[in-house]
Amino acid sequence: MLRWSAGVTRLDKIKNEYVRGSYGITPIVHKLQEKRLCLCGHVIRRPADHMVREALDIPTTKRGRGRPPDTWLTTVHNDLKLNNINAETAQKRLEWSNWEESRP
Repeated sequence: MLRWSAGVTRLDKIKNEYVRGSYGITPIVHKLQEKRLCLCGHVIRRPADHMVREALDIPTTKRGRGRPPDTWLTTVHNDLKLNNINAETAQKRLEWSNWEESRP
């Protein structure tokens, strides 16, 4: 869609990163990461006896053949490490929301 609005075709051999950069659009990977961490913060702020919060404590086992090895929870932990965020920060909603706003 961006290529169409920019008037650029694949024959012009311009990379997608340049097209997105010219419009100032963040990569989809960053948006997905932001939404995952937003949901994680919402879940962590739930009471400890809430069903969704208890589901985080269910131990994960080795996944079967043909299944991706990473679960949603391991992906969230990787996102937290990548952005140098502590999971307890989610309890402090003001700090958590400031982090989300400071993202590019």
